[in-house]
Amino acid sequence: MKKSLGPRAIIQPNPVLIVGSYDENNRANIMTAAWGGICCSKPPCVTISLRKATYSYGCIQHHRAYTINIPSSAHVKAADYAGVYSGRDENKFDALGLTPVKGEFVQAPYVKEFPLVLECEVLDVIEIGLHTQFIGEIKDIKADEAVLAENGLPDITKVNPFIYDSAGKRYYELGKFLGKAYSVGRKEGMLT
Repeated sequence: MKKSLGPRAIIQPNPVLIVGSYDENNRANIMTAAWGGICCSKPPCVTISLRKATYSYGCIQHHRAYTINIPSSAHVKAADYAGVYSGRDENKFDALGLTPVKGEFVQAPYVKEFPLVLECEVLDVIEIGLHTQFIGEIKDIKADEAVLAENGLPDITKVNPFIYDSAGKRYYELGKFLGKAYSVGRKEGMLT
């Protein structure tokens, strides 16, 4: 029997997304967001939802661009820090010893030390309630060569991202391989 938990902002898991932006003085800023993900395949788009009170909200509104940086599990402390402290009060790149790199395709910085980066141009902004959703068209994806698979695309085991549990407010590493998508659920595969 299932127990009703009422309406809450819970889905499991949540990605850990480090959002890069420039403020109005072109000072690099990052924040951690868990409300986001791919929202369209053509054009390729990713969405993030931020509260208006965040420093990053104003930065993204000003430049109409942001980056999504995927940290490896080795950077869990830096990711948490970037979500706890505000760019209004300090330069988080400096505080964390991270290197801002100017985006090649958008007016937003990315984190050199993180293995996977999406450069996004704001396509649409939707006011939802407490949060504002920024839909960003992915203009480029950058990946460290060390995390690429033989097919030239990121290998999730090499990127080694981690996830956020919004119900328990905890971070977790990814688990074991379960099966190949678009294959394991086919009728032929289900018979074995």
